[in-house]
Amino acid sequence: MCLLIDVKEQMPKSNRYGKAKIWTDSDLEQVLSELDERMRCLFSICLYTGCRISEARQLRAENIVNDCIVFQSETTKGGKRTRQVEMHDTLKTVFGETELPATGYLFTGKNGGCITRQTADAALRKACDLTGLRGYSTHSFRRTALTRLSNAGVPLRVIQEISGHADLGVLQKYLEVSPAQVKAAISNI
Repeated sequence: MCLLIDVKEQMPKSNRYGKAKIWTDSDLEQVLSELDERMRCLFSICLYTGCRISEARQLRAENIVNDCIVFQSETTKGGKRTRQVEMHDTLKTVFGETELPATGYLFTGKNGGCITRQTADAALRKACDLTGLRGYSTHSFRRTALTRLSNAGVPLRVIQEISGHADLGVLQKYLEVSPAQVKAAISNI
């Protein structure tokens, strides 16, 4: 009998050696229920587009075009290219339930600019603390989105287009592989 050790459980995100946990449906539902509507919308953008929190927090009302979200090159990591992601139906519903400005930053901070990364992180940490959840971070939304796409059989090249990764090797590091998937794969030999 093969004993698999879940290395991810041994290396929590807090020590910076591990990766942000992938959201389970129940944990995600719990944490989203603890967030205010603005934060719920912000993190839903990350979940349903696979974007980074830094990209979502800098979105402007003008970046929502024909049910697509346009991530401008100047707000993306590396700043090399603009990409657009079609809005998931659930994300459209969240947008409809959230009071957002018609122009300018969707998520404004105290100084009138966009919300800070620290503010978003603090809101998520508070929600996780209230629900007793550990190992999750703002990056969990991105990892969850990309892993779900992979598990649904979406080709890596398509996931790369959605996520904006320049390198497929880096993208692959985001994708969680479960012991059940490994076992199923081995059974095909």
